[in-house]
Amino acid sequence: MGNTKPEVSSNRYEENPEWTEEDFRRSRPALEIIGEVFGPGVSQALRRGPGRPPQANRKVNQTLRLDVDVLEAYRNQGQGWQTRINEILRANMPAGK
Repeated sequence: MGNTKPEVSSNRYEENPEWTEEDFRRSRPALEIIGEVFGPGVSQALRRGPGRPPQANRKVNQTLRLDVDVLEAYRNQGQGWQTRINEILRANMPAGK
């Protein structure tokens, strides 16, 4: 029981064979098949929407190296710590920016 590995079938790929060119030619989008099987209403309900509209004041993901004690001090203040850091940086931006 200790160091035994689970038995691996020598034919483990039989249930999930590699796709051939013919498989790719016959393939169709999943939503199309779901619509045929369950009806077009289900297919429409599963379709992804356009997502969130772009914001005029968007944020940029940037790596910033901070001292551990500085970061912990803001995190310990609870939710909104990143917003508070942003407000402090904005208040202390160099002039003309």
